[in-house]
Amino acid sequence: MRVAGCLCLVMAASACSGGSGGAGSSASAGSSASAAGSSSGQVLPDAPSGIPTIQAPPRSVPAPSGITGLLAWDTQGWPGDGAAHPGTLEHDHVDGAVTYAVTPPVGGPHSPIWMNAGVYTAPVPSERAVHNLEHGAVWITYRPDLSAADVSALTAFVTRQTLIPEPSLEPDLAGASNRYIDLSPWASTALPAPIVISAWGYQLRVDSPADPRLQQFVDLFRNSATYSPEHGSPVDGVPVLTGGRAATDGGTAANPQGAVS
Repeated sequence: MRVAGCLCLVMAASACSGGSGGAGSSASAGSSASAAGSSSGQVLPDAPSGIPTIQAPPRSVPAPSGITGLLAWDTQGWPGDGAAHPGTLEHDHVDGAVTYAVTPPVGGPHSPIWMNAGVYTAPVPSERAVHNLEHGAVWITYRPDLSAADVSALTAFVTRQTLIPEPSLEPDLAGASNRYIDLSPWASTALPAPIVISAWGYQLRVDSPADPRLQQFVDLFRNSATYSPEHGSPVDGVPVLTGGRAATDGGTAANPQGAVS
């Protein structure tokens, strides 16, 4: 989805659920992301409903050099050039659940509405997380049996990352920033490694939160003008009953109350 379309869709939905910032309180620009994310408690993003979709398997391609073990899939043809690109990651918007060809997903069909990025302590809908990948976020998932110490280390890793200014969706969110990272457990032990970090078209699988390749991955792919299909798009601003409210390390401003309708 191109940025303008994303912004218009959520702004209209926000107006339906309370107007331009009227229903949600805004944190000051100097507030910490943790405070904004946790002030009212975690709300999980809403799972999309509608006709289910099965993703066409994307084609594996050589990965950029520099990160050992990096996996890559075909991302050619975006922005849309009018040509057919069999095997490339699709950008289609769909209303229902998606059966993804890669676990966890690295792109493909996804919900028209993204999720509010941050640290979540329960699984989040892949369809919304994939939209965040399209906007330049990276998504760290981990097996549900990962030790509490390792989960704490991953949370601390997210907290250490810099805040990135993001486009404002409504006046109360002007000047907001986000780390452009989602962290959440996977729903089952079917994850291909104890910890997996993904961007649009790229993935790294590691055993420990201390693995230095995690930082290399973030540095290369997060909010990247080269690798993010919709670089410059927000990962916040969705009414919380649709886009969720992170437990910690969400954006620096509170997101609107209500739901997209």
